Amino acid sequence: MRFIHCADIHLDSPLRGLELYDGAPAEAMRDATRRAFANIVDLAVEHAVAFVIIAGDVFDGDWPDFNTGLFFAAQLRRLADADIRVFLSYGNHDALSKLTKSVPLPKTVNVFPASHSTTFVDERLGVAIHGQSFATEAVTADLAAGYPPSRSGLLNLGVLHTALAGRVGHQPYAPTTVDRLNGKGYDYWALGHVHTREIVQQVPWIVFPGNTQGRHARETGPKGCMLVDAEPAIGIRAVEFVATDVARWQHLSIDIAAIATEDDLHATVQSAVRAAQAVAEDRILALRLTLDGRGPLHGRLVAGRESLRAQLAASVGEASAGMAWLEKVLLKVSAPLDLARLARRDDPIGLLIRSLDALAADPDALQSLADGVLSDLGQKLPAEMRGCHGDWALDSREALSEALVSARERLLAAISAEDGA
Repeated sequence: MRFIHCADIHLDSPLRGLELYDGAPAEAMRDATRRAFANIVDLAVEHAVAFVIIAGDVFDGDWPDFNTGLFFAAQLRRLADADIRVFLSYGNHDALSKLTKSVPLPKTVNVFPASHSTTFVDERLGVAIHGQSFATEAVTADLAAGYPPSRSGLLNLGVLHTALAGRVGHQPYAPTTVDRLNGKGYDYWALGHVHTREIVQQVPWIVFPGNTQGRHARETGPKGCMLVDAEPAIGIRAVEFVATDVARWQHLSIDIAAIATEDDLHATVQSAVRAAQAVAEDRILALRLTLDGRGPLHGRLVAGRESLRAQLAASVGEASAGMAWLEKVLLKVSAPLDLARLARRDDPIGLLIRSLDALAADPDALQSLADGVLSDLGQKLPAEMRGCHGDWALDSREALSEALVSARERLLAAISAEDGA
């Protein structure tokens, strides 16, 4: 017997920030979450699985119209036509309190209620599937505590939308512990909520499949679902990850230390893009490129950063035949200077370098300085421009830190050109 475990589909969730970048394939990526879910249905039919488990966050909150729900129902009908059942729990993004619209789902879809844990038993397959949906977005109770003990003689599966004891970047909803899950005596825990794929444990299996489609630059790498082989009398035989994403976000890092010319840089970037494209197969690639290290190109890169992105974007497009685009370029290069010596200088340059280093080491001081400068700037801007920050928005400590690094490297590029130190 085979089944699919997926979660965090986030149908029609916008892939964030695409409209900000020239050349971004916004139309091609706009329906990426739908196509990823359709790929799961294709996989289920191809492998003739017995059922599909969806462990929460089918949607991304309330729908703007009925098309999202109609698409979901149509895909579930494809599963029903193939005699594939679905066991569905709702998570924090599609909690009952958030969805104001609904469409009828096929009778082969079993939805876990939000009021209490429920067990669906299929004697023919020899499985018992336990689960509970979210009633509200912010569920802070340990739902797993109320799940029933395992059913003897059956394959027991638990479905839960949770961050366990906590995962970086995810709200601690329905918190619970591995010990709690182990105590239920189930064979497999089908978890959702955490978008990074993780096999927490194998005896019993406790699995986050991750989301089915990456939606922004923090959700990198292959995304998909778990294809599970099981046998009631034996348990879980194998768990295999299968990629279902149609567009993939990836970070590339290039060290400029050994790169002497801009032509060499573009050749190096194109080589890295082709390698990434080979791994991603025929998917669209959204690339965030970091240039780091200390080398002779430092001054030209820093001084020409406004045109650098456009030039690198052209190289990326050429290397990938238009199948990859450049989401962002991060400059973390260092000037080939004796910085310790410069900082000891008893002149304005030494004082400025020491001041910048002190700000980098004190985020509170940097925030205070930025607040004062931006407030003063805001007062001087014409009324129609106030609040329109655009690319210079410094609304987070990360953005402030990046701005400080940029300013420091521009200074060092100028010093390198004039001082020869």
